[in-house]
Formats: sequence, structure tokens, C-alpha cells
Amino acid sequence: MSPAAASTGDRIRSYEDFARVHAYLLAASGIPPSLHRRLYRKLADEVFDGGDAFSVEPCEGGRQRRLVLAAERTLGRESDVFLVDHAWSFRLSDALKQLREVPGLAERMAALMCVDLDRRTELEESDEQDSRKTGSLENALVVVEKERTRIQEKGSDFAAWLELEELGIDDDMLIALNLSAKFPNMVALNLWGNKLQDPEKIMKEIVKCGRLKALWLNENPALKEGADKVILDGLPELEIYNSHFTRKAGEWALGFCGDIVGADNPCSSAESISLESIVTLDLSDRCIHKLPEVFSPSKLTSLLNLNIRGNPLDQMSGDDLLKLFSGFTQLQELEVDIPGPLGNNAISITECLPNLSLLNGINVPSIIESGKHIVDSALKPCFPEWSPEESLPERVIGAMWLYLMTYRLADEEKIDETPVWYVMDEMGSAMRHSDDANFRVAPFLFMPEGNLASAISYAVLWPVRDVHTGEECARDFLFGIGEDKQRSARLTAWFHTPDNYFIQEFRKYKEQLQSSSICPTTKETPTTKSVRPSDGRALRVFTDIPHVEEFLTRPEFVLTSDPKEADIIWVSMQVDSELKNALGLTDQQYTNQFPFEACLVMKHHLAETIHKAWGSPEWLQPTYNLESHLSQLIGDYCVRKGDGLDNLWIMKPWNMARTIDTTVTGDLSAIIRLMETGPKICQKYIESPALFQGRKFDLRYIVLVRSICPLEIFLSDVFWVRLANNQYTLEKTSFFEYETHFTVMNYIGKLIHMNTPEFVKEFEKEHQVKWLEIHERIRDMIRCVFESATAVHPEMQNPFSRAIYGVDVMLDNRFTPKILEVTYCPDCTRACKYDTQALIGSQDVIRGSDFFNTLFGCLFLDELKDVSPL
Repeated sequence: MSPAAASTGDRIRSYEDFARVHAYLLAASGIPPSLHRRLYRKLADEVFDGGDAFSVEPCEGGRQRRLVLAAERTLGRESDVFLVDHAWSFRLSDALKQLREVPGLAERMAALMCVDLDRRTELEESDEQDSRKTGSLENALVVVEKERTRIQEKGSDFAAWLELEELGIDDDMLIALNLSAKFPNMVALNLWGNKLQDPEKIMKEIVKCGRLKALWLNENPALKEGADKVILDGLPELEIYNSHFTRKAGEWALGFCGDIVGADNPCSSAESISLESIVTLDLSDRCIHKLPEVFSPSKLTSLLNLNIRGNPLDQMSGDDLLKLFSGFTQLQELEVDIPGPLGNNAISITECLPNLSLLNGINVPSIIESGKHIVDSALKPCFPEWSPEESLPERVIGAMWLYLMTYRLADEEKIDETPVWYVMDEMGSAMRHSDDANFRVAPFLFMPEGNLASAISYAVLWPVRDVHTGEECARDFLFGIGEDKQRSARLTAWFHTPDNYFIQEFRKYKEQLQSSSICPTTKETPTTKSVRPSDGRALRVFTDIPHVEEFLTRPEFVLTSDPKEADIIWVSMQVDSELKNALGLTDQQYTNQFPFEACLVMKHHLAETIHKAWGSPEWLQPTYNLESHLSQLIGDYCVRKGDGLDNLWIMKPWNMARTIDTTVTGDLSAIIRLMETGPKICQKYIESPALFQGRKFDLRYIVLVRSICPLEIFLSDVFWVRLANNQYTLEKTSFFEYETHFTVMNYIGKLIHMNTPEFVKEFEKEHQVKWLEIHERIRDMIRCVFESATAVHPEMQNPFSRAIYGVDVMLDNRFTPKILEVTYCPDCTRACKYDTQALIGSQDVIRGSDFFNTLFGCLFLDELKDVSPL
């Protein structure tokens, strides 16, 4: 959002003033021109009339809210515009602090995000539980006697079906009920949501019911102890366990899901189940790995509607599934995960099943006409998860990614580097997602004084098609984002998308990385020499870097203010063809950058270069370019979650320094939503780093590069440690504390400098290690990083390039070095400001004032003072 046109500073007095000052904002927002005048009037008069047109209703059992058109008239397409206030606007680093300190904010946000339900209903639930507790055995006995009476009326061979859900039944009550003796022919037992504790007691009692076809023990404490195997082994006829199909699932399970088997028709034998009468079959979320053999066109002859969403089906190939389904020539409606077991493309599914009329609730001809590959209208929404002991601010932090929107401020001078996140008010936040949205929402800054200082932020809402009374009002959370920008994967921020697809994508990517390695095993002989003129004159240096101007003092170099006469161009800006033409530079002048060095200094390119060269080396944390590999990241996340592994990640912009817009999170929705503030990599966070006196740290090394092909690089003897200010912790609330998880304090927080020799001495003492051994591993890793560039991007080589790069390194708790990033034209303030001592070689004192003299001596005069070849 860039109000660059608003530079006049004139107060808005008319619609014409408004249109002129806000021209760029109006165009960027997409608000139809026919609504601009109406928008101006509502902004100028502060008209919030959405409450007259809409109502907010609870849905999904109170875990969400939805917006409904309440006005007793049809709201025509682009007929009106509504202002939506921002209930909360913030910078991400300030979020938790504001929730804790601003009166009423956490309470309002918790209610808006539906994460205070337990607090609202705590008293009622307590009363209800007390009444249940006193009458639980009596209630259970009533159900049991009722079923016994029914069996007596139907005949002793009639199968029993017991619904004992949420009756407060504990272990002793279950034994006292003596169900196996009372119901020898029981086929279904529902004990969902009771108080069964002891797995051994429960299993001993339940396995007596040897004819059970279905058993529900969901949400009982005993399940935490892991009793599944005993249950499945002890009940040979069990087809459904805790809502999932077992390996024995067959006619009975299909009959249950097809609504021909139930409490009124228990069907104890397969012979009494007529699968051919099933018209609609809902197999969703049954954890089916392989469809039962009886699932066939010859058995299910009347099947018209099929739902197989939420099943891995990983023991059947997509081709086999499509072949099986194509046999159901009468099948008209299909619900299936896309991407999922039938493939990644809705169009290819419709081609294999030509008789389908609806795929995931959407008309097949419209899918083919639009070329829509992904059909996502039936995905189940994600709901915030929290524990009772979490405070309201902590709950809001966990839930907010389902509600947040964002913008970035800018004017003629510069763009704000830190984005603003905001939550719309109760009306705006109640709008849910739809692929076929009937409204659009856009952020808008109103500047009543004609300048950014007076700006008031709103969201603006308008209908994009006719909406009728009682109809839900929805927006497209990913408006303008198609599959070319990973739409389906990004929907994972709000919906339960098929894990199986993403896991497959991750495993394919992992195999691809493991098979990559193109780096040479031998080193070529360097060929660079001193570039000092044969007549002995000094080399002329043009620079815009203050430290070079101040500290490059040796007589072999002389500064010049005219870039055209310089032998060496040493600048902080990019020396491209445009700059060369502007300054009159030639290709025979030495520059402090290599062509195509973006393969090292841009974070996504660095990871890509290393992956191509080395595959997945130990010294590079798992790293994903979210602009191209979001699906693979989601798959990695799902695998880690399933394996109970740490799932903390760090989001880094491609090309920002100083940890700007960098975030640590274990929330997958947050990872995906953070893509909205600019291109990023997502890298596995080093959750167990080596610590120094309880604090996190990293190391800044300076690498001198004379040549890329052959590779000729040197490591400066000067390096320094960067320390976090706070003690390290993985408490969730600490991720908002910059001085706990980040180490660059030059620009934020308090910089505490520690002399390198002192740090090394103390570190060796604290951890009982030898720094020189760690140092050798770091040297080897840095060499490998630059070998990656040589192998993958030999076009970097230029005989008139000489450069230094900052290489940031972190150690894990096993003292294994990890590459963090490579920086062009690194800030060398500390190297120039502080004297230090070499830790290897001569171990002489190295004066800070000589730092650039030493670097230039190595790069241009072939010297090796205070550097070592890599």
C-alpha cells in the first residue's frame, strides 16, 4: 500500500481532492470506480452502516462465526461499499506485549477469535458434569435396559447396538454393567467421551464381546496408554475402531457408511447386508489405507455419490484407484482430496471419470471450462487450538493467523521495511473463505489532511455479485492467487488439506536432494598475482564506504573521488551496466563484487546453490524457498509432527539484512501467512544451539575471494562473536523477544561486544572443548560453501573481480557448524574498532586500524598477512 501520490499535504475538502490524493490507493485496492464517490462520503462522515446490512452468527459449534446478509433486500453487485474498522493493528514484534498491556484488547480478540469458549461456559459445564457424575450409572443402566427390552421384542438372535456416549462411565462401572453377558450378540458399542482409565481392565472386559463389528473409545483417558493392538487382536470381527476402518473392514463397514447398517438395523452377518441398495457412500476421514475388496462396481451397483476425503489410500496407486472408480459408470458425484490419492489435477480426474457431474460439489463442465486444477470448496476449516492453562494473550497469538491481514506503508522516499498486521472488527473478521466469493475486501488508508501522517486505516467491503437476504457473505482469502502461486498449498493456513499429498512431495524432493552432488574432489592451482602496476605507482581506489576511506592508509593505495580514473571500485552499491554507464566505468577496473554473486548472497539462491552442489549437507539446515517449494515444506512439517520431532522454523526474507521481517515460529499457518509480506525462505530453526553462558550466539567470519574458477579464497584471522542479550529459552512467548533469539544488536537492543580471544577462552572452559578443532570444521564448511558456487555457477569468474564476504556461522549443541548466510560488503565496524589477537599462526596482536590495509594487501598485492588460505 503506497500512498506516494499523497504529497500535497492539502486537507481533503471535496470528492475531487479525495480522488486526486488517493488515486494510487484507489487503483491498487480494486474498488470499482462507480463506488469511489460513495466511499468518500462514508469516509468523510465516518459512516459505519454494516450493522444495518449484516449480522454475525456463531457456527461450527461456536468455534467460528459467519457473516450473513440481514437486510430485507437483495444487495446488488457493486451496489454499495462498507467501512470495516481495524480492531487491532500492530508490528509483529509488538503483538504479545500489546495483548498483555492494552486494557481489554486480549479479551476482545479472544472473543472475536472464539478462543474464550471454555471461560464463557466454565460454570455451566461444571454444573452439567456434576449432574452427570451423580446419575452416570443410572443413565447407563437405563440405556442398557432399553436395549435389552428391544432385543427381547425382536428375538434373542437380534444384534445389539449400545450407545453409551458421554455418560461418565469409569472402569468399575463398565465392569458392573457386564455387557458381554447381557448382549452376547452385540455388534456395536459406543463408549465415546467417558472416563475409562485402566487399559488392562477395559481390554479384559471388551474382548469378551467377541462379535463386535464397531467400537468407539474416542476421548477416553485410557487411549493415551496405547491399547490399540490388544483391542484389534482380541476382537477378530472388528471392522470399525474409533471411527477408522480396520484391516478387516468389509460389507458391514461399508453398510454402516452407506446408512443401511445402524442401531435400527445392526446386521450381524454379511449375508443380511445388501450393498447394491447403497446410493450414497460417505467414507471420509476413515483412515483407509486400502479400500475393502467388496468395494467394487459389481457389489455397489446403485452407487451415485461417493466421498473418500481425508483418507491416505497409500496402499493403492492413483492409477489403480482411477481404474476402479471408472468402473462405477453410474457415479455422478465424487468428493476427494485434490491434491490427493487420485492425483493433483481435477481436470485429469474428470477425464478419467467422464460420467461425473459434480466433483467436490462443483459442476464438472465449469471445472473443465475454467481449467481449474484444484477444487477446494469442501476442505474442513482449521480451528484454533489451546490448552486451559494458556492465558488469553497466548491463545490469541496462536489463533490470530486465521484472521490477520497485512499491508506495508510507503511514500516517495522509502518503503517501510516492517509490515503492519491487522485484525478487522467483529463484522469483517466473521467473513469466511469461499472460492466463489460474493464479496471483496481491501485495506485502505484515508488521509483527511492529504498526507501519510494523518492516515486512518480501514478495510473496505463491497459485493462482487448479487447477494440475497440470509445468504452467507464470504471473501476469497487468496484473491488473485492461482496455482502458479501455490494456491492449494497456501490454503493449508486455514484448512485441513491432505497431508498425504504433501508428504509425498517432500519425500520426492528429499530423494532428489540426496542424489545431487556435483562438487569436484580436487583443488585447482590458483593463478592470481599482485595487480600493482609495474611502474610502482599506487593503485587508485574509489569508494563510498566510510571505513575504507578512514582506514585504508598504506602507501600502495590512494583514494580518488573520480571513479573513471580509479583502478579499484570498492563500493556498497551494485556495480551493474547501468551504474557503469552512469559513472563511465570500464571492464578493466577491479570491482569488489563478482558477477552472479547473488547465488551466494541471496538466501534462497544460496540454499539452491548448495543443494545442487552437495545435496543436503549436515551443515545446511533444511531450507525451502517458499515461492517454489511450499508443498515440500508442508510435507516436511507433517512428517516431523507425526514423528513427534521439533517443528520450529525461521522465516527469512530473500534479501533483507539485520533480521528485518525475520520470524521464529512453530505454527504452520503463520509460516504460510508470512509469505504475504514478501518472498522468503523457511529454514529449520536450530532449536538446540551451542550456548555461551546460557545465551545464543553466532560468529561472523570474513572471506576474501580472489578467484572463483579456479577457487582462490582466504579466511581473515579476524572474526567476532555476536551474542544475544537474554538467556536462551524455547518458551513460546519468547519468540517475540528479539534479544533472546537474535544476535545482531548493532541496530536493535544493546550491543555487548566481547573480545574474540576472551570468548574462545571462556567457551573452551565452559564446554571442555578445543576451539581449534571447531575452527577446522568451520574452515572446511566455508570452503564447501564457495566450492558450491564454483561448481554450479562458474560464470561468476571474472579476472577483474576481488571481493570480501561476511559468512555467518552458528554451532549446534554438538559443536557442528551451520551456515546461516553469506553477506555482500559486510559491515566491518567491529573489525576496525577493536584490536584482537590471532588464534592460530603467529598469535600476534591484530590492530583494528590495519584491517582494510590487510584485506587490500591480500586481494591486490598477493600478501598473506593475518589471513589463511582455504
